[in-house]
Amino acid sequence: MMSSSPKPEVTLSLTLSPGSTLQEVVKPEERGVRLIQLLLTCAKHASSSNLHRADECLRQISLLASVSGDSMQRLSAWFASALAVRLVKRWPGLHKALNYTQLPKQDQLGQAQPLFGRVFPYLGFSYAIISRTLIKAMTGERVIHLVDLGSGDANLWIPLLRSFSCLLDGQPHLKVTCMNANKAILEELGPRLVKEAEALGLPFQFAPLNASLRELTLDKLGVKSGEALAFISILNLHTLLAEDDSVDAHFSHNKTNGIKDSKQMFRFLSTIRSSSAKIFFLVEKEADHNLNKLIDRFVEGLHYYSAVFDSVDASFGGNTSSRERLVLEEMFGKEIENIVACDGVEREERHERYGRWMVRFGQAGFKPVMMWHDSTEDAKQMVEACGRNGYKIVNERASLMICWHDRPLYAVSAWTC
Repeated sequence: MMSSSPKPEVTLSLTLSPGSTLQEVVKPEERGVRLIQLLLTCAKHASSSNLHRADECLRQISLLASVSGDSMQRLSAWFASALAVRLVKRWPGLHKALNYTQLPKQDQLGQAQPLFGRVFPYLGFSYAIISRTLIKAMTGERVIHLVDLGSGDANLWIPLLRSFSCLLDGQPHLKVTCMNANKAILEELGPRLVKEAEALGLPFQFAPLNASLRELTLDKLGVKSGEALAFISILNLHTLLAEDDSVDAHFSHNKTNGIKDSKQMFRFLSTIRSSSAKIFFLVEKEADHNLNKLIDRFVEGLHYYSAVFDSVDASFGGNTSSRERLVLEEMFGKEIENIVACDGVEREERHERYGRWMVRFGQAGFKPVMMWHDSTEDAKQMVEACGRNGYKIVNERASLMICWHDRPLYAVSAWTC
């Protein structure tokens, strides 16, 4: 009689568990603490390539985590999945096979991004702040050139067109250059803006630029003499920080004020500065995920996304089966996976706090712009108009922090040469 085949040396828990009966006998508070302990332990084992112990942690997490549970259970499910992906990537063939059926990243974002803008006020607040500051900065200009560095969001541009059409000193000639690596976004946005401008009687030109941030040159922008130039970057600039981490690990002296040097970012900001733009707007997550050590960015990620998932619960009123909630959390889950499971140039979700952006922009010769004269009162009115509890806007070192309760989640800042 043939002996049974030996068990594989390593087994990995890859699926997101729908839950188990163990959840019913553990108090939510105790379960949350236990999940955090298990996740941190698993991250340490993954960091040291201790596969057997990491797998045991994932097994225990799977008994407590659930994509349809409370916010801590759902968050844990995504972080556990990210750790599992990191472990599986040790076998490139296996990892690739498991991802054959995954939708392309652009298709996933195409579903989630419009929903994100509708469900949460973060982008709405950011757009309102940018619009008000931009109108003030461009007062008296007759030819205005605005460059969208990758958002392609009509919810930003249509209100901006309407604001420029109503200026007391007359309508300027407005040119919008929208840069995006996804050609479909440009093809959809362009006709919408042209149609809106025609309805408003606004002199308007739309210039699509099918390129990534890394490919940007002033020649591609077609900036002309006499144009008042402004740039707008929405949740995108941090991707330029993606680089080979092994180089940084070997040359740890390549830091300024404790911040990793980035030649690519410095080159980009120097290019923007050479354009003599009047103003540059930056919206980024207020988090430090650009850290070399896995455990450091894992802890920071847990802290940041726990607040995000709590705000999801508030937005959906505890409806854990909502299809829209699942789409949004999958988008956040993909961000978590990139932060935890990826390294080197593949790891693009390298968010940094405003303090680090201050250093980077300062090194490139920029100065911060105070966006509002009476920011406290304006922010209060904006939050009240939104009609949402738990959100607030806080002025901090020339930036405006959009907070969920007391946790800053997004930072809006403006810079000038």
